[in-house]
Amino acid sequence: MSENNNNSDKEIILKVTGNDSKALEELYDRYSPILFTLINKIVQEKSAAEDLLSDIFVIIWQKINLFDSEAGNVYTWMINLARNKAIDYVKRNNNPEVMEEYSDEYENQYIIPHLSSSAEQMDLDKVLSMKDKINDSFNKLTEAQQYVLNLAYYKGYNKEEIARELNIPLPTVKIKISLALGNLNKNVPAEE
Repeated sequence: MSENNNNSDKEIILKVTGNDSKALEELYDRYSPILFTLINKIVQEKSAAEDLLSDIFVIIWQKINLFDSEAGNVYTWMINLARNKAIDYVKRNNNPEVMEEYSDEYENQYIIPHLSSSAEQMDLDKVLSMKDKINDSFNKLTEAQQYVLNLAYYKGYNKEEIARELNIPLPTVKIKISLALGNLNKNVPAEE
């Protein structure tokens, strides 16, 4: 672990922007366990997850200029980057003929997250402190609500794909997702 492990996420990202390879190592040390867990849950193949984790840090190194420092939400940006890359991998393996060619432009548009500056600021410490509360809240959802959220988040299905998968009307999917998210938010106790 880097000797500067007390730097904030934003400080580390600023150093990465300045081509500081030690800062990238620090970012890797801080985030690789949680990113790997997410990627592996999506791709369900350890060696592919390891390769994708490496790819993500190459993307960060090469395209850090696409990080919106105004939004400044490093945790959310990196989690979404990992999710987008993993879902893209799965979709390419399952239906390569329907996927757009992977190019720089494609990566910039579909893999690199574009976050709203109004999104709640999250950092790894805050998320880890809420992990058990979020898991408990998720476990309080009905199986159907959990399944719909899993399809949307881990499988990357849009509402139309969920409707086809479940063989239900699109308005029903919208209601199920809305109820699931509402219940998830309601069940997460407010922070002190």
